Amino acid sequence: MIIFYDGNCPLCSTEMTKLKQADTANNIKLEDLNAPDFSERYSYVDKDKAMTHLQAQTNSGEMIYSLDVTYQAWKTVGKYTWLKIFRLPVIRFFADCGYLFFARYRHSLSSLLMPNTQCTNGQCSIKSKGAK
Repeated sequence: MIIFYDGNCPLCSTEMTKLKQADTANNIKLEDLNAPDFSERYSYVDKDKAMTHLQAQTNSGEMIYSLDVTYQAWKTVGKYTWLKIFRLPVIRFFADCGYLFFARYRHSLSSLLMPNTQCTNGQCSIKSKGAK
């Protein structure tokens, strides 16, 4: 599975780091949408759309989106099996609406929840005092 994510989003990068740490079988490849050569390597991925919500390509070539990516990724590494509750029919609608809200405001939410973290080129670090 290849996950296409926004490496300049602290919350997104933190989750991808945790996911990769749990991926002991190396079944998941992470691709930062902000990589300079991303569009050359993945010309079939609409980068603008991918920046609006999480996308992944399964090993069979199928594209999956949003919480389906999150669920499938954590299932692949054998963690957080309880996430399947978000894919149940009634809950799915509300979970997807919540996810779309998060995706749209991920940078603002990251600033609020992780105010001392900044990410550039997929690398996150703690801001030094006085830095903006």
